[in-house]
Amino acid sequence: MIGCHLGRLLQVTVSGGSYQEGLSATIQGLPPAMPLCEQEIYGDLLLRKPGADELSSPRKEPDLPIIYTGVNAADTIENAGDRNQTNGTPLTILIPNLDRHFVHIKQYQDTNRTPRPGHASYASFVKYGPADDAVGAGIFSGRYTSTIVAAGFVAKKVLKALGINVFSYIKEMAGVRMPEVSHDEALRLTDRYKQMRHDTDPFYQEIYVKGRITPEMRFLEKAAVMAKVENEIEEIRSKAPSVIPDEIASRYGVHHVVNCPHLEAANDMLKAAGAITASGDSSGGVVEVIATGLPVGLGEPVFDKLDAELGRMLGIGAVKGVEIGAGFAVKDLTGIQSNDQMHSENGKVVFETNQAGGVTGGLSSGQPLVVRLAVKPTPTIAKPQHTIDKYTLENKQLAAITRRDPTIVGRIWPVAENFTALVLLDNLLAHLGYQALRKSLKW
Repeated sequence: MIGCHLGRLLQVTVSGGSYQEGLSATIQGLPPAMPLCEQEIYGDLLLRKPGADELSSPRKEPDLPIIYTGVNAADTIENAGDRNQTNGTPLTILIPNLDRHFVHIKQYQDTNRTPRPGHASYASFVKYGPADDAVGAGIFSGRYTSTIVAAGFVAKKVLKALGINVFSYIKEMAGVRMPEVSHDEALRLTDRYKQMRHDTDPFYQEIYVKGRITPEMRFLEKAAVMAKVENEIEEIRSKAPSVIPDEIASRYGVHHVVNCPHLEAANDMLKAAGAITASGDSSGGVVEVIATGLPVGLGEPVFDKLDAELGRMLGIGAVKGVEIGAGFAVKDLTGIQSNDQMHSENGKVVFETNQAGGVTGGLSSGQPLVVRLAVKPTPTIAKPQHTIDKYTLENKQLAAITRRDPTIVGRIWPVAENFTALVLLDNLLAHLGYQALRKSLKW
């Protein structure tokens, strides 16, 4: 299998599957001397993991990461203070599958003859044959996106240290669209939402805040904790604090489930999605990603344009469209409306609009990057559907019996945020190198 690799100067390779032993992300090209620990990586992983709220699958994977390679296991010399810092070698993050029980595997075994409409199960069976990893959809499951979140968090940490903020939220869900909110306000509320999730996630509190896993532990010690956690998932989940929507709104200023920086819209989104779910169906929506602080000139011409690279987010399961700035709406604009006019103000270039979404000619313009992803409804639904027996080609009828997400939108935004960070850091490394060379040469 090819296709599980991304990037040029920042390279990411992912592997694993929904019901394999786990998943992994290996990252090459990271700078050395960056402090890194599992707690901060998990702080992003918990945002997309299943079983956290009423809009996600009841699968109870805690998504606890283990840093396996790429950081110093000890100070390089006595009292150097560089233990648990990146050392320039490939960084490998493991994410074991812990909520993987035979009762769930058996459900897939019993239904794998009949491909689920909307899933890759028929095409992957034809491509890979009977040994296709069909249990839980393998690497075609949304489960693999945990590797993108883990790798992308590390990239995002580098970008943040350089003054570049990348954040994302739900723009539309189940037909409900939020009104416009300033980027500064959206960033503030997105950060508050993340803080709320950290404070209320029982695994974050029990495993990291209480010190069951610490950066000082060896890999085998961390793995031993994972083995115990596998049998404690329900017990740890029971320690989650009661989430009272009004108290969350009052304390954090955000919705208790939906990461949308407009509280009223978030409430309406949840109600609309819930109504569709109650009918046995599912819903989709739109995720928006913003990046601020980018320099001018990221990207390359023709095939490696920045917007083309961001279009690779079609590789995220359930994403069926990616648009930059006004996107498809440009078809209804005139040239004068579409063009982002500019003027000079106090020695700086100021754009009067941002229809281009921060990218012109495939290069960043210095404006905020604005990317939107169209997310389809969850294909696994509780309604009868027409399908076939993939071995005999007999016509069959299928009703979902496996665990499922009522909507995937709430789990896509952290993936989109961190995927964007991977693309931006890869392009930033190329940009900085090119500019350093250009300015150093004295012809």
